[in-house]
Amino acid sequence: MQLRQVTPRYFVSPQISPEDVAGLAEAGFTHVICNRPDAEVPASHQADAVGAAVKAAGLEFVVNPLTHDTMTSDRLGLQRETLENASGKVLAYCASGTRSTVAWSLAHVVDLGADSVLDSAAAAGYDLAGLRPSLQALVEKG
Repeated sequence: MQLRQVTPRYFVSPQISPEDVAGLAEAGFTHVICNRPDAEVPASHQADAVGAAVKAAGLEFVVNPLTHDTMTSDRLGLQRETLENASGKVLAYCASGTRSTVAWSLAHVVDLGADSVLDSAAAAGYDLAGLRPSLQALVEKG
């Protein structure tokens, strides 16, 4: 499991497995967000399987599958709300961590600014420079 830190409390990673969950609980995570649609993975790694392990470990599990077409304001709001309401660290996962980082960036750019979210993403290993025009437009729209 490759955890990448975007903010002090928001981490992203590629797909996790049920066996990874115990380590997340030990590391102080309180919430796990699944941003990966079930159609992309075998049953052993779908939301139900991972979610059962997450819940068994005493963590909160949020299913928020994202694709280019489903990265809507309500989905971004759920991502942001989960982080804001979490009492500890939050892990969001998808195929590579990119979608989870994009979702955080889009949900926080109005408050933090394009440079800040792009810098945070880059520090976590994700080059989202191609999103700058979209991020800037969201900032201008307010």
